[in-house]
Amino acid sequence: MASPNLISANLILGKTSGILLSNTNEISVLENPASSGKCLKINTLNLANYGSSATVVTVNFHNATGLGGSSFAITGNVSIPTASTMNIIDKTSQYYLDENTSIGAKAGSAGNIVVTVSYEEIS
Repeated sequence: MASPNLISANLILGKTSGILLSNTNEISVLENPASSGKCLKINTLNLANYGSSATVVTVNFHNATGLGGSSFAITGNVSIPTASTMNIIDKTSQYYLDENTSIGAKAGSAGNIVVTVSYEEIS
Protein backbone atom coordinates (compact mmCIF):
# COMPACT_ATOMS: atom_id res chain seq x y z
CA MET A 1 0.00 0.00 0.00
CA ALA A 2 1.20 3.52 -0.72
CA SER A 3 1.48 6.27 1.86
CA PRO A 4 -1.82 8.08 2.42
CA ASN A 5 -2.88 11.26 0.70
CA LEU A 6 -2.23 13.92 3.35
CA ILE A 7 -5.19 16.03 2.26
CA SER A 8 -7.68 13.20 2.77
CA ALA A 9 -6.14 11.59 5.88
CA ASN A 10 -8.55 9.55 8.01
CA LEU A 11 -6.54 9.62 11.24
CA ILE A 12 -3.69 11.74 12.65
CA LEU A 13 -2.19 10.55 15.94
CA GLY A 14 0.38 12.61 17.86
CA LYS A 15 3.19 10.51 19.33
CA THR A 16 6.48 10.96 21.16
CA SER A 17 9.21 8.40 21.72
CA GLY A 18 12.71 8.38 23.13
CA ILE A 19 15.78 6.21 23.06
CA LEU A 20 19.16 6.15 24.80
CA LEU A 21 22.12 5.78 22.44
CA SER A 22 23.52 2.99 24.60
CA ASN A 23 26.46 2.12 22.36
CA THR A 24 28.47 3.71 19.54
CA ASN A 25 26.66 1.87 16.72
CA GLU A 26 23.87 3.53 14.75
CA ILE A 27 20.56 2.88 16.51
CA SER A 28 17.11 3.15 14.97
CA VAL A 29 15.21 6.18 16.29
CA LEU A 30 12.04 5.91 14.17
CA GLU A 31 10.88 3.56 11.40
CA ASN A 32 7.93 3.40 9.04
CA PRO A 33 7.60 -0.22 7.90
CA ALA A 34 6.83 -1.19 4.32
CA SER A 35 3.09 -1.57 3.68
CA SER A 36 2.19 0.35 6.87
CA GLY A 37 -0.30 2.52 5.00
CA LYS A 38 1.01 5.43 7.06
CA CYS A 39 3.14 8.51 6.71
CA LEU A 40 5.12 9.73 9.74
CA LYS A 41 5.58 13.49 9.99
CA ILE A 42 8.50 14.31 12.30
CA ASN A 43 7.85 17.60 14.07
CA THR A 44 10.82 17.62 16.46
CA LEU A 45 13.93 15.57 17.09
CA ASN A 46 16.09 16.53 20.07
CA LEU A 47 19.45 15.29 21.33
CA ALA A 48 20.10 15.63 25.08
CA ASN A 49 23.58 15.09 26.54
CA TYR A 50 23.49 14.27 30.22
CA GLY A 51 27.08 12.96 30.27
CA SER A 52 30.15 14.63 31.73
CA SER A 53 31.71 15.67 28.41
CA ALA A 54 30.69 16.84 24.93
CA THR A 55 29.59 14.02 22.64
CA VAL A 56 29.59 13.89 18.84
CA VAL A 57 26.35 12.66 17.24
CA THR A 58 25.30 11.86 13.67
CA VAL A 59 21.63 11.56 12.63
CA ASN A 60 20.81 9.89 9.29
CA PHE A 61 17.75 9.36 7.09
CA HIS A 62 17.68 5.87 5.48
CA ASN A 63 15.63 5.04 2.41
CA ALA A 64 14.80 1.60 3.86
CA THR A 65 13.69 0.30 7.26
CA GLY A 66 16.16 -1.27 9.66
CA LEU A 67 18.65 1.50 8.79
CA GLY A 68 18.97 -0.14 5.39
CA GLY A 69 19.37 1.21 1.89
CA SER A 70 21.26 4.44 1.37
CA SER A 71 21.82 6.82 4.27
CA PHE A 72 21.68 10.60 4.05
CA ALA A 73 23.06 12.78 6.84
CA ILE A 74 20.67 15.10 8.64
CA THR A 75 23.52 16.05 10.97
CA GLY A 76 27.11 15.02 10.59
CA ASN A 77 29.30 14.73 13.67
CA VAL A 78 27.65 17.60 15.55
CA SER A 79 29.06 18.12 19.04
CA ILE A 80 26.46 18.22 21.83
CA PRO A 81 27.87 20.04 24.88
CA THR A 82 27.50 18.42 28.28
CA ALA A 83 24.27 19.13 30.17
CA SER A 84 22.56 20.55 27.07
CA THR A 85 19.94 19.75 24.47
CA MET A 86 20.14 20.42 20.73
CA ASN A 87 17.11 20.62 18.48
CA ILE A 88 17.91 18.88 15.17
CA ILE A 89 14.45 18.86 13.54
CA ASP A 90 11.74 21.39 14.37
CA LYS A 91 8.62 22.92 12.85
CA THR A 92 10.76 24.91 10.39
CA SER A 93 12.49 21.78 9.01
CA GLN A 94 10.00 18.91 9.24
CA TYR A 95 10.69 15.48 7.76
CA TYR A 96 8.23 12.93 6.39
CA LEU A 97 8.95 9.21 6.65
CA ASP A 98 7.24 7.39 3.81
CA GLU A 99 6.72 3.65 4.00
CA ASN A 100 9.94 1.62 4.18
CA THR A 101 12.15 4.43 5.56
CA SER A 102 13.92 5.05 8.87
CA ILE A 103 15.90 7.54 10.95
CA GLY A 104 18.98 6.47 12.91
CA ALA A 105 21.44 8.13 15.29
CA LYS A 106 25.00 7.32 16.29
CA ALA A 107 26.96 8.78 19.22
CA GLY A 108 30.72 8.99 19.68
CA SER A 109 30.32 8.00 23.35
CA ALA A 110 27.98 5.33 24.66
CA GLY A 111 25.25 6.11 27.16
CA ASN A 112 25.40 9.93 27.17
CA ILE A 113 22.81 10.90 24.55
CA VAL A 114 19.03 10.57 24.67
CA VAL A 115 17.09 11.13 21.45
CA THR A 116 13.45 12.21 21.66
CA VAL A 117 11.23 12.49 18.62
CA SER A 118 7.74 13.96 18.40
CA TYR A 119 5.78 12.96 15.31
CA GLU A 120 2.37 12.53 13.74
CA GLU A 121 1.24 9.14 12.47
CA ILE A 122 -0.99 9.86 9.48
CA SER A 123 -3.22 7.24 7.87
